[in-house]
Amino acid sequence: MGAPFQGIIQDVQGRVKCYKQDWACAICSGVSILAPTFYIFFASALPVIAFGEQLSRDTNGSLSAVETLASTAICGVIHSIIGGQPLLILGVAEPTVIMYTYLYNFCKNTPDLGAELFLAWAGWVCFWTAFMLILLAVFNACDIITRFTRIAGELFGMLITVLFFQEAIKGLIGEFSNRKVEDPSSVQIQWQYTNGLLAVIFSLGLIVSALKSRKARTWRYGTRKLRGFIADYGVPMMVVLWTAVSYIKPSTVPHDVPRRLFCPLPWEPASLYHWTVVKDMWKVPVVYIFGAVIPASMIAGLYFFDHSVASKMAQQKEFNLQKPSAYHFDIFLLGIMTLICGLLGLPPSNGVLPQSPMHTKSLAVLKRQLIRKKVVKSAKECMEQHSTSSELYGKMQAVFVEMDTAPSVKELETLKAAVMKSDTKGGAMEPFDPEKYIDANLPVRVNEQRMTNLLQSLLVGLSIIGISVIKKIPTSVLWGYFAYMAIDSLPGNQFWERLLLLFIAPSRRYKILQESHASFVETVPFKTIAGFTALQFAYFLFCFGVTWIPIGGILFPLPFFLLIVLREHVLPNLFNPNDLQELDASEYEEVIGAPRGARSMSLKDKEPCGSDTEGSSEDYYDAEILDEMTTSRGELKLRAVSFNDRNRSNSFNDRNQSNSFNEGRHI
Repeated sequence: MGAPFQGIIQDVQGRVKCYKQDWACAICSGVSILAPTFYIFFASALPVIAFGEQLSRDTNGSLSAVETLASTAICGVIHSIIGGQPLLILGVAEPTVIMYTYLYNFCKNTPDLGAELFLAWAGWVCFWTAFMLILLAVFNACDIITRFTRIAGELFGMLITVLFFQEAIKGLIGEFSNRKVEDPSSVQIQWQYTNGLLAVIFSLGLIVSALKSRKARTWRYGTRKLRGFIADYGVPMMVVLWTAVSYIKPSTVPHDVPRRLFCPLPWEPASLYHWTVVKDMWKVPVVYIFGAVIPASMIAGLYFFDHSVASKMAQQKEFNLQKPSAYHFDIFLLGIMTLICGLLGLPPSNGVLPQSPMHTKSLAVLKRQLIRKKVVKSAKECMEQHSTSSELYGKMQAVFVEMDTAPSVKELETLKAAVMKSDTKGGAMEPFDPEKYIDANLPVRVNEQRMTNLLQSLLVGLSIIGISVIKKIPTSVLWGYFAYMAIDSLPGNQFWERLLLLFIAPSRRYKILQESHASFVETVPFKTIAGFTALQFAYFLFCFGVTWIPIGGILFPLPFFLLIVLREHVLPNLFNPNDLQELDASEYEEVIGAPRGARSMSLKDKEPCGSDTEGSSEDYYDAEILDEMTTSRGELKLRAVSFNDRNRSNSFNDRNQSNSFNEGRHI
C-alpha cells in the first residue's frame, strides 16, 4: 500500500499544478457557469432539507434543516476551495441520518447521557471518526476501493432506496397523528385525519409530477429549450407548486393543517446552542468518550466507502477528465471536516450520489457547447480561405489544444476521417459541413473548475437565512420527495433490473432484446442470472435486517465490507468466472435493442441544431444526449451492438437447452 503519506503527497502535488487553472477555467466560462451552478444547487438543497426534517422527527427536534444546511454549506465551501476533486458534491446524506438516529436513541435510553448530551456525545463520535479517516488516508487505504465491485455499490444503493421508501411511509403514517413536539390537544382528531388525507394527496401529487417533469426531454411538446428547462428544474418547481396548492384551503381549516416543516430559526436559542456544544463534550463520562470508538468505526467505514464511490462516479473515465484524482487527500480532508462538524454540533457531510456525477455531467454539457462554438467558427473561417482538408483538420485540432489539453489521437480519429473524406470526390472538392460532422464526432469534455461547487455551497448557506420561507413547505411534500428519490434511483441499478427479469414469463423474455438492455442479458445463461440475483437478494435482506436491530443497527455498514471476502473467495467457486465478470462488471454496458438497432447514438442522427426557431439551444441538445447515455445514479452507459448480431449466444438460452428461447418467441 506504499509508505505513509505517499498517497496524500502525490495527490497534493498533482492538484497543485492545476489549481490556478481550476479558477481560470471558470472565469473564462463567464455567466454561462451559472446554469450548472443553479442546477446542482437545487439538486443538493432539496435532499438536505428533506433529511433535516427526518432528523428533526427522529431526534425530537435536536437537529433540523438548519443544521443540515449549515453542514452542507460549510463542508462544501471548504472542499470547493482546498479539496482534491472539486467536481465532488458534499452534503448530509441518508446514511448520516440513520447513524445519528441510532446515536440519539442510544443516548435517550442511557441514564448517564440522556437526550441532553446527545450532541456532545456525537461530537466525540465525530472526533474518533475523523481520527480514523485521517489514518485511512495516511496509510493509503484508498488503494483498496477498487476491491468494492458493482455488487457492493448496487446493494448499498438498493438499501438506501428501500430506506427512502421506509421513511416516506413512516412519514405519511405520522401525518395521521400528532407530531412529537406538538401539544396533543392542539389539533382535534378530525383535523388529524384531514391532515393525513391531504398528506397522501400532496405526496402522490409530488411523486407523479416530479417523475413526469424529470422526463421532460422526451416529451413531444414544447421547444427543446423549454423541455430542457423543465427537466433540469422541474422537481424544485413541483415542490413550489404543491406548497402553493397547500395554501388553497377554507379559512375554517386550522393553520397547522396541512403540517409544515418544524425547525427553529437560525437566530433562536435552539439553533445557537449547536455552535457552543463543544463546552458540553467534557460533561460526557469517560467510559462513553472511549466507547464512542465503536460507532465511530462504523461511521468511518461508511464515509470511506460512500465518499470514495461518489468521487469515483464523478470522475468516470468516460468523462475524459484531464486532471488527476485525489482520493487519499479527499479522505484526509473529509476527516478534518467531520471533526469541525462534530465540534459545532452539526451532522457531518460527505460525498453524495447522484449529485456528484450530475455535477460532472452538467459541466460536460457546458464544455461541449463552448468547444463546439469555437471549432465550428474556426472551421468556417478556414473553409472561406479555401484551405485543404489537412489544414482544416489542423486548425480544428489547434482549437482543442487551445481550449483544453491536447486530445488523444483516438479521440479525434473519427473527426479526422470525416474531414479527410471531403478531400476529393470525382476530382472535385466535396464541401465539408462543420455543423453536421463536428456534432457527430466531438469527444466529451468537462469544464473542470471549482467555481460551480463554491457558488452552489454559498447558495445552500444563504438558504439558512430564508428558513422562514422553507418552513412553509408541507412535510407531506418532503415525504413524497423521499419516495421520488427512491423511485428515480432504481433505473440503471442492475440488481433491480435482474429482479424484474425474474418475473417476466419465459414466453415474453424475447421482448427484452427489442429494447435497450444490459449486455449480460445476451451473454449469461438465465439460470446463472437467477442464481446470482437470488444470492444478492438474500444478502440484501440480511443488510436490511441489520438496520432493524435496536442498538446493533449501527453496525449496518459492516456487511458491505464483508462483501470483499465474499466476492473474492466465495462467488468464484459458485459461478463461472466469465459469467461473474459480466454480472459484476465495473462498467454499465448497454446493448441497443433490435427495433432501434439502426438508430445510432451519433449526434448527426439527431434533429438539426437549428430546428428550434427560438434561438440556439445547443446546451439543451447536449443535455438530451447525455441524459440518454446516463443512468439515474449518474453512471455513463457503454453502448454496444447486440451480441446476437455478432452470432453470439443469447442470455435466455440455457446452455443445455439452446432452443428454448427461440421456441418461446412464437408462443
